[in-house]
Amino acid sequence: MNTAETANVLFRCSLLTALMIHAALVPSATYAESYVAGQFGVTFPQSLSNVKLTQDGFGGLSSSDLSLKSSLMGGIKLGHYFARARWLGIETELFYTTPHIKDQNATISGPGGSLPLGQVSGEHNRIVTWAPMNLVLRYHKTRLQPYVAIGPGIFFATRKDATGGTQSGTAIGLNSQVGVRYYITRNWTVFGEGKYNLARIGYTSKDSDPNAALGYRATYSAFIFSVGLSYHF
Repeated sequence: MNTAETANVLFRCSLLTALMIHAALVPSATYAESYVAGQFGVTFPQSLSNVKLTQDGFGGLSSSDLSLKSSLMGGIKLGHYFARARWLGIETELFYTTPHIKDQNATISGPGGSLPLGQVSGEHNRIVTWAPMNLVLRYHKTRLQPYVAIGPGIFFATRKDATGGTQSGTAIGLNSQVGVRYYITRNWTVFGEGKYNLARIGYTSKDSDPNAALGYRATYSAFIFSVGLSYHF
């Protein structure tokens, strides 16, 4: 083997060694397939719309839309990406928010016309959302990974009025998200995402609660912006 051939072999070996070291030291964005995460953000709800009274004796009546306050949110995630399809994953998440009902003017409408109720006192409103299985699609070939996800959401809602009366309801709706995740190391990532929630929630009171306000069914929708930290394993 002449000098040129020796130099060529040494160059190729050096290049191969450098690539192997680089692969060992640089975190792979697809190395960790399962993860657990915490998230924190802000909920920007739209007004409760298509409000239909459901209390006995008030059937057929509806209310004007009810404005909601923005709220902080917090929650957790647990997910897994499939080894044979690294771009595909599933995720479950649970998060909590309190988009309280504002003090506002309201109107009741029925077959005979509309009746203004004037100023209506605000109410505490709590919504816990559990998304049992989001389907997640991501771009997995870089450390910065955009993703989208969609799945059913189970919404547990509770409202409490000024008299202490409570109403609650459970509904199945939509939970969707779009976001981006960055791999700081092989095991730790940070992410930011926007969610959209939609559900038709029916608030009903317990028979043992004489102070509860009128029950109704309304459409709840909200945009949620959150950031979080994930541990991958």
